Amino acid sequence: MARSDSRPPKFGIVTVVTDSSIPTVELARWAEGRGFESLFMGEHSHIPTSRRTPYPSGAALPEYYMHFPDPFVELTAAAAVTQELKVGTAVCLLTEHHPITLAKTVATLDRVSSGRFLFGIGGGWNVEEMANHGVEFKDRWTVTREFVLAMRAIWSSPEAEFHGKFVDFERIWSWPKPVQKGGPPVLLGVGATKAMPDA
Repeated sequence: MARSDSRPPKFGIVTVVTDSSIPTVELARWAEGRGFESLFMGEHSHIPTSRRTPYPSGAALPEYYMHFPDPFVELTAAAAVTQELKVGTAVCLLTEHHPITLAKTVATLDRVSSGRFLFGIGGGWNVEEMANHGVEFKDRWTVTREFVLAMRAIWSSPEAEFHGKFVDFERIWSWPKPVQKGGPPVLLGVGATKAMPDA
């Protein structure tokens, strides 16, 4: 099907940069130099050795899952050596963070990148990994929703407050605010035919 306008298609890279792969700075420069629109990185804070939760594809868990770096540090490095390349998470597991500190991290990266950050989020699939962060698997989507709403409040208001089941805080001051008004675009990434609960 032909495009309705003359704009060329945009392509991005989604990858895992590890301690034994190409450095992020080198990859970012390469991607921008070859016309890629964006560079996305995922995250896992850790992988529990119990391995009770099966890998979603049914195959063995790839070795690189044990070597995920912090995507926000890596993407900050990528943004610092590029001018137009968009940088994003694919995906940030919100259940592994606290919304107040994550709001500051995201806002700071959005400023460092001059508004080039895309905030890809997900609920996560590893039950034990989530539990290590104090989140029950059944609650992951409610937690994810509240985190996004709380962060939006922090990004948008000079005195933010939020009151939910899993996130609750009175009025706070938190700067910097993102370059992108109201915060960066929030993109939901899922790997299932039914991701969100009915309720």
